[in-house]
Amino acid sequence: MNNAIEVVGLCYRVKSFEIHDLALTVPAGSVYGFLGPNGAGKTTTIQLLLGQRRAARGQMTVLGGSMPRDAARLLQRLGYVPERPHLYPGLTVTEGLRYHAAFYPRWDSQRAAELLHRFSLEGDQRIGGLSKGETGKLMVLLALAQHPELLVLDEPTDGLDPVVRRDVIAALLDYVSSHSATVFISSHLVHELERICDWVGLMDRGRLVAEMPMQRFKNGIKRLRVTGAPAAVEDTPFVLLSRESAGVGGAGEVWVVRGWQSPMQEYFTTMGAILREVVDLDLEEGFVELLRTFRGLDSREA
Repeated sequence: MNNAIEVVGLCYRVKSFEIHDLALTVPAGSVYGFLGPNGAGKTTTIQLLLGQRRAARGQMTVLGGSMPRDAARLLQRLGYVPERPHLYPGLTVTEGLRYHAAFYPRWDSQRAAELLHRFSLEGDQRIGGLSKGETGKLMVLLALAQHPELLVLDEPTDGLDPVVRRDVIAALLDYVSSHSATVFISSHLVHELERICDWVGLMDRGRLVAEMPMQRFKNGIKRLRVTGAPAAVEDTPFVLLSRESAGVGGAGEVWVVRGWQSPMQEYFTTMGAILREVVDLDLEEGFVELLRTFRGLDSREA
């Protein structure tokens, strides 16, 4: 199995929101960051992947099986942390673990006990009395103790303090490295995923804007400072995302490009322009530029 998740031509509509012709590929063994602003459709996509919603059309393959046809079998092999907790508040932590374990034949009691200690959770605490950070850690514990081949995490650290986020991410990475599991993690906290993901998909307004290895994303999106470029340019060896004046006191223009490689500097020489500077963008800056370009194209097509 080369891919843990494959989605082709997925369409779904509810009221005014639509997921249109979505395609996703999550390589097996990867940590895939599913990025997008709030309301982009990330949670809806995850719910479709897990069989919680029904698509109008399209194909979804998860761990080699078809969703939602094989949902009962496939869900036993994956761990899920939803955006909102789904635990019974009247149970103690220990009771919650026992209840959850009954549904999963692969449940790892030893790992559950280790994580209970690691996360400083007390077994006799009522789930309803846990803090937000403690609840977040318990949700991750439950997912990891299922011994999953695939972890699907929907905003797992949203609203948690930095210390709890660090503990949760460390536990996830430890599990992935020791079990060769795949992680599909949705978030709008771009800087957090930059450190842990090796693949990235960017979603906005129900559509996939970009999907690529993280290293290519980080290395390929650049801000260029250019002087002497003609008003019209064509046949660029890169994707020109934006082109603006350098502003008051600045010289020339600022270009943001995608797919940049060092030999492409020769392109500016051939057009009689001068490339003054190549500036690296971090993931968040690249994320913003891609969204801005996509929304500009989307508004022109509307």
